Amino acid sequence: MNIPASPSTSRRGWLIAVLILIIVALAVALIVTRSTGSSMQMGPGGPGGPGGPGGPRSGPPGMMGASFLVTAAAAEKTDLTLYFDALGTVTAYNTVDVRARVSGQLAKVLFEEGQEVKAGEVLAQIDPRAYRAALAQAEGTLKENEAQLRNAELDVERYRGLYAEDSVAKQTLDTQEALVRQRLGTVENSRAQVDDARLNLEFTDVRAPIAGRLGLRKVDVGNLVTSSDTDPLVVITQTKPITVVFSLPEYQLQTIRRRIAEGGRIAVEAFDRNRQDKLATGRLATLDNQIDTTTGTFKLKAVFDNADNALFPNQFVNVRLHALELKGAIVIPSSALQRDDNGTYVYVLGEGNKVAKRKVKVGESQGERVEVREGLTAGERVVTEGTDRLRDGMSVRVSGEAGANGKPAAAGAANAPGAAPAGAPASAPAVNGAPADGAAPGPRPDGSTPAPAAGQNAPAARP
Repeated sequence: MNIPASPSTSRRGWLIAVLILIIVALAVALIVTRSTGSSMQMGPGGPGGPGGPGGPRSGPPGMMGASFLVTAAAAEKTDLTLYFDALGTVTAYNTVDVRARVSGQLAKVLFEEGQEVKAGEVLAQIDPRAYRAALAQAEGTLKENEAQLRNAELDVERYRGLYAEDSVAKQTLDTQEALVRQRLGTVENSRAQVDDARLNLEFTDVRAPIAGRLGLRKVDVGNLVTSSDTDPLVVITQTKPITVVFSLPEYQLQTIRRRIAEGGRIAVEAFDRNRQDKLATGRLATLDNQIDTTTGTFKLKAVFDNADNALFPNQFVNVRLHALELKGAIVIPSSALQRDDNGTYVYVLGEGNKVAKRKVKVGESQGERVEVREGLTAGERVVTEGTDRLRDGMSVRVSGEAGANGKPAAAGAANAPGAAPAGAPASAPAVNGAPADGAAPGPRPDGSTPAPAAGQNAPAARP
């Protein structure tokens, strides 16, 4: 049995359907309005627009890279000073361990620790009494042997006279002459013993073998010292002049050898650990005769006068060697160099800011500058930044210059996408969706006008 629907229920169903259709229509209108607004904002140069990402590219093929902004620098002809930096260690020009040459009791110490001494200056004294006695004994033996020699020589003279008179045999004369020669040898031996005893007596005065600065005393007065002691009496280091030993990588060896072959003084500067203060200036003395295969470096030695004692033995220093002076070299920033399978090249800026890939031959480098031996002339501009996206023949914009069309940057900005047309009043930027500076809000997409925010004036009524 079917029960007919009441009229009120039927009208309620129609109202619900109409409301649903209105809501759907409003949603569609809102979506269309937002899409239209986004399309208006994404004009030329925006996403999807001409020239923007994902949009068609405009302009001739030569202008394909006109949007690339690069930095350029000009190649200049100048003098390039080449320095090699290294880490070095200060070493004494000479270092001597002062030891006793003879054994005995240390009787006197005649120096102060840290004292500057001259070569030959007496530093200490060993008890000399035993060595004086030995010298006297050797001198007595020498006199005895000299007397015996003199007596043998007189006997030879007598035997020669008797042999001339045929009073003695020839064998007797020969025996006496041999005795004279034996006495001569004995006398020479005695003289050597006297010299040895005198030398030992002199060694009781311990003298400085070189000029330099004394270290700390290792032995005190009263100790028995010998020439075989492990510890020396004191150590002398020669610090005027002084040397610095440092190492350079092997690929720099040929430059150093070429510089040495040219002759002249090769300046070497020594800086402190922080490379802030220059301690001294000297000259390159020599380089080692082999390369260290473990580190791939070779050692060099520089000499410094060190008159002010600025350098101290075993001190760590930073070394800068004046390796080369290039006159009239073509120099560019090292950031402009690019490398591929064919070698080294740069991007050169030509007319209309078009870039051209050009192969170059580089030479020496110093810091951020590098010498170009072939491929560039002075005044040509090369790209230093933005080279990763470049291709041969592209047109680019150079930082700090006019726009790609030759117009100044300010004029080009006026024609940027989204800019107001000429003569139109500038609208204030929106803040949180509402215009700033008290400007009245514009009409909505459906034609209605929203109420002004607090503090804003309502738009004037039309006449």
